[in-house]
Amino acid sequence: MSEVSPWWTPHRHADRRPRLLARNAIAAAIRDWLAARDFIEVQTAALQISPGNETHLSAFATQAILPDATRQPLYLHTSPEFACKKLLAAGEERIFSFGPVWRNRERGPLHHPEFTMLEWYRASETYESLMADCAAFISLAAEKTGAKTFSFRGREADPFAEPERLTVADAFARHAGIDLLASVGRDGSTDRDALHAAVSNAGMRTAPDDTWTDLFSRVMVERIEPNLGSGRATILYEYPISEAALARPSPRDPRVAERFELYCCGVELANAFGELTDVDEQRRRFEADMDEKEQIYGERYPIDEDFLAALKIMPQASGSALGFDRLVMLATGAQRVDDVIWTPVAGGDY
Repeated sequence: MSEVSPWWTPHRHADRRPRLLARNAIAAAIRDWLAARDFIEVQTAALQISPGNETHLSAFATQAILPDATRQPLYLHTSPEFACKKLLAAGEERIFSFGPVWRNRERGPLHHPEFTMLEWYRASETYESLMADCAAFISLAAEKTGAKTFSFRGREADPFAEPERLTVADAFARHAGIDLLASVGRDGSTDRDALHAAVSNAGMRTAPDDTWTDLFSRVMVERIEPNLGSGRATILYEYPISEAALARPSPRDPRVAERFELYCCGVELANAFGELTDVDEQRRRFEADMDEKEQIYGERYPIDEDFLAALKIMPQASGSALGFDRLVMLATGAQRVDDVIWTPVAGGDY
């Protein structure tokens, strides 16, 4: 017999309830903020032909049994992104989705297999406008909880301060002493050996089979992310093209993409793109990521051909996804996302 999850016991629920009510207040405030700026809330289907085509995203698989008894593979979406972009192609201009998404292989203080994502899009607007949106949501969460400071694991940040803006290249130079873009070609290609040497010279561990992406990720996790969002939130932007599967190249430098991530107290809160609309390039990136996924995990997800068809007529746009549970966690002083989810999935008592 499986162990009963303790979140529902009256005394435990009484302890959790103030944070859960704060969650509701923050959600209502964000919806009001978006509605006041002419955003339309959309509800996208959770069941999709493809859950997304990024190498390290793992989905929950299921199947539909059709009337003729044939079975159609389906997945719970890891993001409403493909569906939202189809709506942009259909003519919507400012939309947001606020609801559950699912990611497999993820459980910990900052991860839950089912979590709430706020995803919003601005057609014909730059991704800099999303940076301002992110700052507004942090302040709004603090206002609704009365928090003067956000804190997590010894790090603190002022939720009302203007976020720092830092390029990925500058972050590598500042926190690891590495010239990241010296290992990236003008065409976006990466030089594994060059980055391997730089990481070794920085005194970090390496392995003979490390790829360029492995090395990039290790520096991010060990040297960069722990230093982000201290004192105030950080917007880390201009990721190398190879690390921005759905973002368009920057007109300033073709080696980097219009992608940013929002960090507060060392916690990643949001991921945003100036959206890629080059169908051929998008297909190439999807196929490359699925080849890598098959090599690492022994599986691949189908490509949503309907999405690529919609991309041909989608206007230029910018979009962002924010982990709502993490924002509530910081605003309420919780130390794990399970503490701000009304009915967490069993197995999270670590």
